[in-house]
Amino acid sequence: MTSTSPASDHVLLVDDDRDIRDLVSAYLQKNGLRVTTAPTGRHMRQLLETAGPFDLIILDLMLPGEDGLTLCRDLRAGKFKTTPIIMLTARGDETDRVLGLEMGADDYMPKPFAARELLARIKSVLRRTRMLPPNMRSSEEARFLAFGDWRLDTVERVLLDQDGVMVSLSGAEYRLLRVLVDHPQKVLSRDQILSITQGREAELFERSIDLMISRLRKCLNDDAREPRYIKTVRSEGYVFAAQVEAQDV
Repeated sequence: MTSTSPASDHVLLVDDDRDIRDLVSAYLQKNGLRVTTAPTGRHMRQLLETAGPFDLIILDLMLPGEDGLTLCRDLRAGKFKTTPIIMLTARGDETDRVLGLEMGADDYMPKPFAARELLARIKSVLRRTRMLPPNMRSSEEARFLAFGDWRLDTVERVLLDQDGVMVSLSGAEYRLLRVLVDHPQKVLSRDQILSITQGREAELFERSIDLMISRLRKCLNDDAREPRYIKTVRSEGYVFAAQVEAQDV
């Protein structure tokens, strides 16, 4: 089911529970969004090719056939790697949250949830995806940010190694790296990073920043035991240790 307003943000809701699909889509459409729904991963793949483009995907973790984690991982590996994803989890289990973030989800919502809160999360994810925070604009005019063996392409939002080989980044990975390279040699707390990149305060036992740092280190081939780029400052947060140079070409 799809609403008809062409100017609205277009959301793809993937959930095998028909009641949830109907209730959530009706609420989101009432609040100005276009919504297309899918009951399975197979239907999702078809709609991505025929009914898009989509501005955001809401993806249930527990689906018949391919589960949400597998689908999220595949989306991040393909041409929809920058499309924001909110993962729905049947339980408030931290393990589910961590797995979803590991696969590249931008945010998560435990079931049961209030449609109003989901709408707020959608708006927040779309806002932070499209707009760089004010304190990230100092290097916005330069296309490339060079550090160590890497260059960050701020237009294509990818990493380039010394040989020009491209390393893709999810939207969340790119935002986190931008925060770090725009604040070199400055210790940033987890609360500060989470507030800048996701527009919300850290929750109790929040592990998303630690998880994203781990993923980013893998992208940079940065050894967590002897990091060259992202260093942990015990009881404080993280610091980007490399010098950063802005380049136009």
